[in-house]
Amino acid sequence: MSWGTELWDQFDNLEKHTQWGIDILEKYIKFVKERTEIELSYAKQLRNLSKKYQPKKNSKEEEEYKYTSCKAFISTLNEMNDYAGQHEVISENMASQIIVDLARYVQELKQERKSNFHDGRKAQQHIETCWKQLESSKRRFERDCKEADRAQQYFEKMDADINVTKADVEKARQQAQIRHQMAEDSKADYSSILQKFNHEQHEYYHTHIPNIFQKIQEMEERRIVRIGESMKTYAEVDRQVIPIIGKCLDGIVKAAESIDQKNDSQLVIEAYKSGFEPPGDIEFEDYTQPMKRTVSDNSLSNSRGEGKPDLKFGGKSKGKLWPFIKKNKSPKQQKEPLSHRFNEFMTSKPKIHCFRSLKRGGATPEDFSNLPPEQRRKKLQQKVDELNKEIQKEMDQRDAITKMKDVYLKNPQMGDPASLDHKLAEVSQNIEKLRLETQKFEAWLAEVEGRLPARSEQARRQSGLYDSQNPPTVNNCAQDRESPDGSYTEEQSQESEVKVLATDFDDEFDDEEPLPAIGTCKALYTFEGQNEGTISVIEGETLYVIEEDKGDGWTRIRRNEDEEGYVPTSYVEVCLDKNAKGAKTYI
Repeated sequence: MSWGTELWDQFDNLEKHTQWGIDILEKYIKFVKERTEIELSYAKQLRNLSKKYQPKKNSKEEEEYKYTSCKAFISTLNEMNDYAGQHEVISENMASQIIVDLARYVQELKQERKSNFHDGRKAQQHIETCWKQLESSKRRFERDCKEADRAQQYFEKMDADINVTKADVEKARQQAQIRHQMAEDSKADYSSILQKFNHEQHEYYHTHIPNIFQKIQEMEERRIVRIGESMKTYAEVDRQVIPIIGKCLDGIVKAAESIDQKNDSQLVIEAYKSGFEPPGDIEFEDYTQPMKRTVSDNSLSNSRGEGKPDLKFGGKSKGKLWPFIKKNKSPKQQKEPLSHRFNEFMTSKPKIHCFRSLKRGGATPEDFSNLPPEQRRKKLQQKVDELNKEIQKEMDQRDAITKMKDVYLKNPQMGDPASLDHKLAEVSQNIEKLRLETQKFEAWLAEVEGRLPARSEQARRQSGLYDSQNPPTVNNCAQDRESPDGSYTEEQSQESEVKVLATDFDDEFDDEEPLPAIGTCKALYTFEGQNEGTISVIEGETLYVIEEDKGDGWTRIRRNEDEEGYVPTSYVEVCLDKNAKGAKTYI
C-alpha cells in the first residue's frame, strides 16, 4: 500500500489532506493549551478559596479553631491547597511535554511538507515541459509532411505540362526534394523527442512521483503517530498526580476521622464555664396570716414581731444579696404575686455579674475582673504563661550578652566589653519589670483559685452589715447574689451572717439606719444607671459619698434617703471628709 502507486494522480488532494493534518495537530495543541489554562485557573481559584476560609491571625476567629472539627476544616483547607498545587503540576507538565514539543514538531512538519510538494511541483513542471516539446515537434513534423506532399504534387504537375520549360520543371523538382528532406528531418526529431518524453513520463509516474508521495505518506504517518503519543502523554500527566491527589483526599478523610465530639464538648465547658453555683430555691411566702406581714427571704429582720417564726434554709444561707437595692416606701403599693415574680425571674435577662464589666472608656480591667471566676482564672493563667515566656526570652538574651562580654574580655580586639554594659543593664531591668508584673498576675490568680480572705472581706463589706445572730431568709431572685467584684458571695457560718435590705417590703423595715455619708462628690459626666445597683447622675450634680472605691472602680453614693447606688469612680470628683469614719486621705 503506497500513495505513490495508488494515488499517483491525486497530487492536489494529497496536498489538501496533509494541510488538514497539520490543522488538526494545531487544533490539538490549542486544546491542550486551553486545558492548561483551565488547570491554572482552577488551581488559582482553589488556592483563593482555601485562603479565604483560613482563620485570620490574631483574631477571635483564630481562637475558635481550637475545636477538633475546626482543626479538621483547617486540615481540609491545607489539603485543598496541596490539591491545587497538583493541578498546577498538570498544567506545567502538559505545557512542557506536549505543547512545546508539538509546536516545534509542527514547524518541522510544515518545512518538510513544503519541501516534498515543492519537489512534486518541480517534477510536474518538467513533465509538462517535455510534453510541450513533444507537441511542438509533432506539429512541425505534420506541417513539413504536408508541405512535402504539396511540393511533390506541384512537381508532378509541372513535369506533365508540355508548355512548361525544362528549367521550371527542374526548379519544382528541387523544391519537392527539399520539402521531402525537411519532412524526414522533422520525423526524426519528432521520434527522438517522443522517445525522450516517454522515458521522462515513465520516470515521472514510476519513480519521481512515487518517491515524493512515499515521503509525504511517511510524513503524514509520523504526524499521526506523534499526535497519538501526545494523547498518551496527556493521559500520563494526569495519571502521575493521581497518587498525590489520593493522598490529599486521604488527608481530608483522616482529618474528618480525627474529630472528637467529646473533646469539643469539653472545650466548650472550658471556654464558657463561669464558676458560679446555680441559684438556690425560692422560699415560700405565707399569705395566710391576714394581720401580719410575712417575712420575705431577703429581709434583714430576725423575728422582729413577737412570736414570728424565722424562715431559713436548711442550716445555711444560700448567699448574700445586693446591699444597695432601693427600698419601696409606698405603703399603698400592692405586693406583686409570687407567680409573677417567678415568671419575671425565668424570662429576664441575666443581671450584670460585675460592675467593672461596665468598661470605662472601652478599656478592659487589667486583672480581668469583668469576667466570671473561671474565665478570669483562664485569662490570668494565660497572661502568666505569656509573661514567663517573655522572661525566658529576656534571660536568654542576657545569657547571650554575657557570653559575648566574656569573649570580648578574652579577645579585646573583637570588641569593647564596656559597650555591652548598658545593654546588659537594660535587659536586667526588663527582666525585673516582667517578674514584678508576673508576681502581680500570680497574686490575682492565687486570689481567684484560693479565694483569699481579703477578697471575701471586701465582698462582705459590699454586701451589707454583719451580726452574730441567726442567718435570715434569702431573696427570691438568685441572680442578685453576685457581688460587685463579679463573684458569688461565699456561704457564711451561723455565727456571722448578713442582713440584707428588702426591695419590695413596706414601712415595717424603714427604720433601718442608713450608712453615714463620708464625703461629697461632683458628677463630672452624665451617667445612665441602667443596670441593677447603679444610679443615674447628671453632669455637675452634687451627691453624698457613703462608700468609697474598694479598688473595683465603683463608688457608692446617695442622692437622698431613697436613692443610692454605684457610679464609676472616674465619672465623679470625690471630696472625702477627713473626720468621717472609714475615710482615707488622698493627696
